[in-house]
Amino acid sequence: MSRRPDLSRRGLIRSMAAGSILMPGLLSELLAADAAPGGTNAPAADPLAPRAPHFPARAKRVIFLHMSGGVSHVESWDPKPRLVADAGKTITVPEFQGRKGSFEMFLKGPQWKFAPHGKSGTEVSELFPHMARCVDDLCVIRSMKTDHTNHYEATLGIHTGSFTFARPSIGSWVSYGLGTENRNLPSFVVIAPQSPYAGNQVWGSDFLPGAHQGTRVVPGPEPIANVRRRSRSERLQAMELAALQAGNNRHLAGRGVDPLLAARIKSFETAYGMQSEMPEAFDLTQESTETHALYGLQPGSTQGFAWQCLVARRLAERGVRFIELIDVGSSANWDAHGDMLTHLPLAKNVDQPIAGLLQDLKRRGMLDDTLVVWTTEFGRTPFNAAAGAAGREHHHWVFSSWLAGGGVKGGMTYGASDEHGIDVASDVVHVHDFHATILHLLGLDHTRLTWRHSGRDYRLTDVHGHIVTPILA
Repeated sequence: MSRRPDLSRRGLIRSMAAGSILMPGLLSELLAADAAPGGTNAPAADPLAPRAPHFPARAKRVIFLHMSGGVSHVESWDPKPRLVADAGKTITVPEFQGRKGSFEMFLKGPQWKFAPHGKSGTEVSELFPHMARCVDDLCVIRSMKTDHTNHYEATLGIHTGSFTFARPSIGSWVSYGLGTENRNLPSFVVIAPQSPYAGNQVWGSDFLPGAHQGTRVVPGPEPIANVRRRSRSERLQAMELAALQAGNNRHLAGRGVDPLLAARIKSFETAYGMQSEMPEAFDLTQESTETHALYGLQPGSTQGFAWQCLVARRLAERGVRFIELIDVGSSANWDAHGDMLTHLPLAKNVDQPIAGLLQDLKRRGMLDDTLVVWTTEFGRTPFNAAAGAAGREHHHWVFSSWLAGGGVKGGMTYGASDEHGIDVASDVVHVHDFHATILHLLGLDHTRLTWRHSGRDYRLTDVHGHIVTPILA
């Protein structure tokens, strides 16, 4: 008696892939997608359902502020008196812009002065006068290190932990690990006026379920296209959706247990919820004149980083788990090769809004469980090939970032660069350590937050990462 052919999706792919070098990867994807509930990558009927953290969390949500292009650490958060004194002198470095060798360089002094602020006395440059008044809430890390000197790779790295291949964004990992607090809003929102380096890979979910991909918001009169209903009335739309839901349920009932289909149907419900809650979240007419002034936002304006910061606070208090703000795009950013003075308008765009965000969160009692992250993809060289160069080049050996709220000690600095700000002198914090610490504050063990893909378990920190415990409150 002949055996009946296996006409299932699983059987067809086994047949097509047999003998192929692609077979292991294809079968891994198939088995992950078809896993029964409770399996390694078991698709949930609602992938955004709230999930318990691995251990008690200090932070419930993250607001991630990314300054695109490479902010100069020696002119923002890392004072270097010796660099001021030695400006114009020559040094020899073993690498320059990704090229190995022996290069004679001229030290370049900072163009903005530093001064101590707050009870902590943390020194900040005059480039950020508003944020300087918030230093007692900040943990400034002066020993950040990344792996690549190019914008694309470094931007990918600070967001995904991978410097070469697309991988899930940190926001997607957080969404996957914790789900959402508000089923009517996305768990991961990115507010970006222009496309950044690495494009939508910055907020992509890659091999994680698509529900965890970031939803991009573009500042303007219509931040998310087509979010308003097209039906003539709410009652008519409700009738249409009820009929659609009934059809979807019949379709699902005829196919037994199908978690992927159930998740897709659930996404339609999220879209409906967004129609009701997203416009309200963007309605800043509900905010007082005093609050607008705190952020430096003109009433009625829908542009600029001030708008982004105020919307971020409104999304955070409505249960969005991970909110990223990108100040500019892949051009006209902090990439000051030609002239460091281009930092001035960029700093003015973000300084008061970020300070306003920190103060607003604090006065509302939200800073304690909201982790605010400020970072860039790398720093800028404290030296140049030409003696009179007005700008600075890319510098991945050391740069600065800061954290605030959400279980972090405020009013402190951690780590140090050397006397000229060229390399880490103590307490290095690699990008993987940075990510591990952010996840830890959210109650997630970075070694346990994994997804099986192509035959191996992947995680945000790859096989690296250490929690920076001295900065934890």
